[in-house]
Amino acid sequence: MSKLKLEHGVSRIRRAKLQSSIDQTVADDIELLANWSNNETNYVINELLRFALTQEEDFQKYKATTSATAARAATTSKPAPTPIKSVSEPAAKPDATVSGTAAHA
Repeated sequence: MSKLKLEHGVSRIRRAKLQSSIDQTVADDIELLANWSNNETNYVINELLRFALTQEEDFQKYKATTSATAARAATTSKPAPTPIKSVSEPAAKPDATVSGTAAHA
């Protein structure tokens, strides 16, 4: 079984807001763990959640298949030469207009 390891005094990370209600006993333990490790409560919660997510094998398998599916979708929807051609076509028309105008002068 893996162990959760909290680094003391490391709690400055980028965050996204997630609101949730937890049992008071869990909240008390998290606050105590934050005090013990000299970290912010948010950091402790993030580490606990990260640890729990890595321990759940079925979720990790699901995450891997989801990532693989997203990667495949990104590569199959990649062919974008059409917009490149349409951009270069208007650029060619002004050249023809310029050379046609120069021929009249």
